[in-house]
Amino acid sequence: MSYSIDDLKSLMARLREPDTGCPWDTRQTFASIVPHTIEEAYEVADAIEQADYPHLKDELGDLLFQVIFYAQMGREEGHFDFDSIVDHLVRKLIRRHPHVFPEGTLESRIDPSNRPSEAWIKESWERIKAEERAEKPVVESSVSRLDGIARTLPAMARAEKLQRRASRHGFDWPEIGPVFDKLHEEIDELKDAWQAAQNGSGDQDAVEDELGDLLFVCVNLARFMKVDPEQALNRTNRKFDARFRAIEAVLESEGRDLDEESLEALDAIWQKVKGVENR
Repeated sequence: MSYSIDDLKSLMARLREPDTGCPWDTRQTFASIVPHTIEEAYEVADAIEQADYPHLKDELGDLLFQVIFYAQMGREEGHFDFDSIVDHLVRKLIRRHPHVFPEGTLESRIDPSNRPSEAWIKESWERIKAEERAEKPVVESSVSRLDGIARTLPAMARAEKLQRRASRHGFDWPEIGPVFDKLHEEIDELKDAWQAAQNGSGDQDAVEDELGDLLFVCVNLARFMKVDPEQALNRTNRKFDARFRAIEAVLESEGRDLDEESLEALDAIWQKVKGVENR
């Protein structure tokens, strides 16, 4: 026997029953499970990073459960249900892919001999998304071209999306050279803010502002280099993790305690570990 999506929806409804469901599940709200959703998404990403596909199946199930959870709460409060989520998604994807569904129906197909160019597809995608943004109810007093970029995204991911959106409307550096210049400028400003905070003529908020400016420029630099900044930092994180663990292994094999070693001794092992990596 193999369970289906309907079985999962039924299970979720049972978990949320006030008298006979799970006490933890019945207490949850849209806001309270957001941290769990984010955590599950990162665990999916980690399984993919590790190429752990048996584990990935498990993590994808956990992420799907989050969607089912939101759908059940939406149904209880009369906002939406799982079927309406799926219907809205399919309609949106058909609308955004006229190069696949030319007549705006799931059944329609493109003529392979008359397939649009990549440039046309990209232009069409951006135009349709802009139309969708314009159709959304206006929550604030003015409509911005930056609307639709979630404020709750991780800061680095949001910085890149803000920059890309602004770039599409002409607000961007013409080439990479000025970005390097801006990087050096922000480093100098960060140094000045730090020194001012240390001598009492400045404060920590100014340091935070300048550090944020520096990180924002780094994201800009990554964008010009066509490098994913999150992926680049994760790559460095992995290197640091592996090298630090290697230091621990060396010290353990020699009967030494990391906490009792000098920085010079630890750095010497670090350099040896790097040397082995580069062979």
